[in-house]
Amino acid sequence: MERILTVAASDSSGGAGIQADLKTITLMGSFAMSVVTALTAQNTKGITEVRKVPVSFVGRQLDAVLSDIGADAVKTGALIDSRVIDVVARKIKVYKCQTVVVDPVMASTSGTSLLARAAYSSFKKAIIPLASIITPNLYEASLLTGQKVEKRAQMKTAAQKIHQLGARNALVTGGHLKGRPIDILFDGKDFYEFDAERVTTRS
Repeated sequence: MERILTVAASDSSGGAGIQADLKTITLMGSFAMSVVTALTAQNTKGITEVRKVPVSFVGRQLDAVLSDIGADAVKTGALIDSRVIDVVARKIKVYKCQTVVVDPVMASTSGTSLLARAAYSSFKKAIIPLASIITPNLYEASLLTGQKVEKRAQMKTAAQKIHQLGARNALVTGGHLKGRPIDILFDGKDFYEFDAERVTTRS
């Protein structure tokens, strides 16, 4: 059984963050572990408060898991600020984690910031080069590239630019596209498109 560690914020509603990752990892048949970077008070309407976990304790959580159980893959979510980014990047290197999935959680759907703007540079320099794959949505791709990303051609350009920041693979997700959702992957050489029917749901 693969050991998967998620490093992210807690979502009290269970729809995203640590809780969603733990469910997904478990349903895929792997052993799920977690390091909490922040606590949020949120529901389906939005986030009402965010509380950071002390950076020293983030480091202790990482040491506790990785020095004992280890991890076959690490997935990062909301990293909050540059101090958390630095400790997460350092521990990934110390424990030689080879497979790193980076979800660049920069803001919630409702607009609450989950990564300080002052930390964007640290995120690009310290985290993206560790990524086996990075999975920005359209908004996150816009923030990472400094250019508007709203259409398929712009997604391809963004994937190339994000790949140039050091990620081995860049997958720009198109769930926020108008019409049919299409994800675009760039592996440094070729583009791959993944499309599916949009699911209409109240959830």
